[in-house]
Amino acid sequence: MDISHWVFVVSVLLLFLASGSFSIDNFHQPFPIVEPDPGHTKLRLSREGLEAISRINTPIAAVAVIGPYRSGKSFLLNQLQSLSCYEGFGVGHMRDTKTKGIWVWGIPLELDIDGVRTSVFYLDTEGFESVGKSNVYDDRIFALATVMSSVLIYNLPETVREADISRLSFAVELAEEFYGRVKGQDVAFEPAKLLWLIQRDFLEGKTVKEMVDEALRHVPNTGGDKNIDQVNQIRDSLAVMGDNSTAFSLPQHLNLQPHLRRTKLCDLKDDDLDPMYVKKREQLKELVASIIRPKIVQGKSLNGKEFVSFLEKILEALNKGEIPSTGSLVEVFNKGIVERCLKLYNERMGKLRLPMPEQSLQDAHDRSQEEAMKAFDELHFGRRHAKTSFKQLDEDIKEVNKNIIMANEYHSARLCEALYTQCEDNMDQLQVLRLPSMAKFNAGFLQCNRSFEQECIGPSKANYEQRMVKMMGKSRSLFIKEYNQRLFNWLVTFSLIMVMVGRFIIKFILIEMAAWVLFIFLETYTRMFWSSESLYYNPVWHFIVSTWETIVYNPILDLDRWAIPIGCTVALWMLYWRCYGRRKHKSRWLLPMYNSHKSGSNRPRSD
Repeated sequence: MDISHWVFVVSVLLLFLASGSFSIDNFHQPFPIVEPDPGHTKLRLSREGLEAISRINTPIAAVAVIGPYRSGKSFLLNQLQSLSCYEGFGVGHMRDTKTKGIWVWGIPLELDIDGVRTSVFYLDTEGFESVGKSNVYDDRIFALATVMSSVLIYNLPETVREADISRLSFAVELAEEFYGRVKGQDVAFEPAKLLWLIQRDFLEGKTVKEMVDEALRHVPNTGGDKNIDQVNQIRDSLAVMGDNSTAFSLPQHLNLQPHLRRTKLCDLKDDDLDPMYVKKREQLKELVASIIRPKIVQGKSLNGKEFVSFLEKILEALNKGEIPSTGSLVEVFNKGIVERCLKLYNERMGKLRLPMPEQSLQDAHDRSQEEAMKAFDELHFGRRHAKTSFKQLDEDIKEVNKNIIMANEYHSARLCEALYTQCEDNMDQLQVLRLPSMAKFNAGFLQCNRSFEQECIGPSKANYEQRMVKMMGKSRSLFIKEYNQRLFNWLVTFSLIMVMVGRFIIKFILIEMAAWVLFIFLETYTRMFWSSESLYYNPVWHFIVSTWETIVYNPILDLDRWAIPIGCTVALWMLYWRCYGRRKHKSRWLLPMYNSHKSGSNRPRSD
């Protein structure tokens, strides 16, 4: 029972995966690329249309037709592609709109544009102002078509209304944000060229250009109506965008009684259409072919897969808020650029060797931040709304810099702590020298200070400098305090040792006498005539100390380090001399020795 259950589950999963990875065999048909969600407020992608686009490896351009519902957009697209209604985009005759979302014709038109083979797709969009839809949904369709197309045909019947101008607010804002950001350089993102297409029964009277110019003329607003001000702003912007837009008129397509025979459009041939219409239609094809350019994003044309990725970003931005805005679009497109610039900043700062002085770290931060901001300025999308992404990048850099400052403090504290501990250990070792030497202590003291000053860097240096001053001062005071007493005791011990050496080992009477003199001076004379404090300030003591320091520690010899090896060597030499040297060489001392010749040369000494 369990095995059959799992077999069923696996079978369902395989069928599901197989259905999700379908392959289209016939592309000679329209496919949806964007569909409305169940609530008909937001958009979602359709994989059929995306597969038709993503298979293209050449640069892609898109021609989108927008306008009110039931205005002949689908029929116009079929005419531009020389397709009949039965094989091209569906043409409806009912009151409700035929096209839902945005559809694409599966086989692109191949054109040679500026020497580059380009695949041109035609997009049919859902008409706005239809029944059962929200204005927000229309805005999303309009915005998506504006962003993804290279040529945007604004299909209007008869004339240009104020409501038609209002709908261009997003296109205007988009153009202001993206188009022509820096002259002479690759634009970050180039919106579609706007083509006003007016379809009317009679071509007499005003030309379409005159009609559009008149519609875009500033309207007086003596009453201070906000709506009129908003439309006037759009009019002003569209007038400035004149080099990015054009106008074209197209007569109605039937010879007689067009309102009666529109239901039979799909059955008509070119011979049944108005010759003027056929002529203007061919001129429209040539016009579209002349102004269309491959879709450019950051100076790079997009192939099929890149175009699909571009479309996904657009849809993510337009579905982000309750109302589609250029700001959300700019933010989504700048997200990757912000990450790239932040990565650049991280790479530059990552090359630093921490710890380092605070000012050097600040200088490196300023240089890296300037380089990252410069890269963002060259790559970013948008003008006004790019400030949000700019602030985001600045905040991200500050956060990274904050972490780097903390890391610098940590590494600085570790380094200075290690140097401080090393100096403290060295001072402790100098406190317990076998042979006390002020010169050696001062040399170690200066070496510690010098190594700490050179190697301890970063923000923790000031704090550890104060600790070093206290520790070194305390060590110096303690050494000086014990130095004289240790030296005095060592000299007393040394004098007794030399008495023993001069009397019993080498039997040199002058060494014994000198040792006795030193011992008596230290233990008798000083105690009878000087106090311990006055002794340390006496010139005789200073002479003894100077002589001691010269012997114990000098550039040639560090007696504290070599005392034991030297002592052992001397002891061995004296032992050798006493046992073998004197009998072998029969040498005579120039100075008096403990020796008597009264009872013969070999008579032992008697004390």
